[in-house]
Amino acid sequence: MLRSVVVLCARIDHVVTSGTFSLDGGTWDVDNNVWIVGDDSECVVIDAAHDAAAILAAIGDRSVRAILLTHAHDDHIDAAAELQAATGAPVLLNQGDRMLWDAVYPSAPPTGTLSDGQIVEVAGIALEVLHTPGHSPGAVCLSAPGLQTVFSGDTLFQGGPGATGRSFSDFPTIIESISAKLLTLPAETVVRTGHGDTTTIGAEAPHLEEWIARGH
Repeated sequence: MLRSVVVLCARIDHVVTSGTFSLDGGTWDVDNNVWIVGDDSECVVIDAAHDAAAILAAIGDRSVRAILLTHAHDDHIDAAAELQAATGAPVLLNQGDRMLWDAVYPSAPPTGTLSDGQIVEVAGIALEVLHTPGHSPGAVCLSAPGLQTVFSGDTLFQGGPGATGRSFSDFPTIIESISAKLLTLPAETVVRTGHGDTTTIGAEAPHLEEWIARGH
């Protein structure tokens, strides 16, 4: 399924892919959001989940500037190698998640890193890397003020924070990340998540205290 949101000369394409997520000895069926930001000539892919063929179909004949990973849980990276081989694009990941990446790709490191404050440019749009640990140590969000959007990966969903009940995650850390890095964005900012429906910063911000209470 492919949807497009057009803003100025750039657009956001949305592909939903299906597969599994495995960690700590368990495996679950999941649907993932893959976001493609760009114009008719170039783009970046945000998360490479499950189905490289579906992602490549959405890319079409555009040049892929980079494959940006919000974190390295296997459901967000399991198509990364195939996508990189098909496009030649660098795969960028925050180094805090290398242990999760190495569990899937032990002999092929990511091409480069995503660091807090780093800017990735594509089609006249600047994506700012926000390091938001908690769901995983190297989790990042990608803020695109020119699109009034933040790509939140699994850090913030409609209805609350991402899960913190598995290895390498921490609830107080994710709350601090959301408070400091996401809820400070303009209220109208659209939150495009790693799974499920979009939301806005304005819709989620009033519930911070509820999340904190629920987490204790």
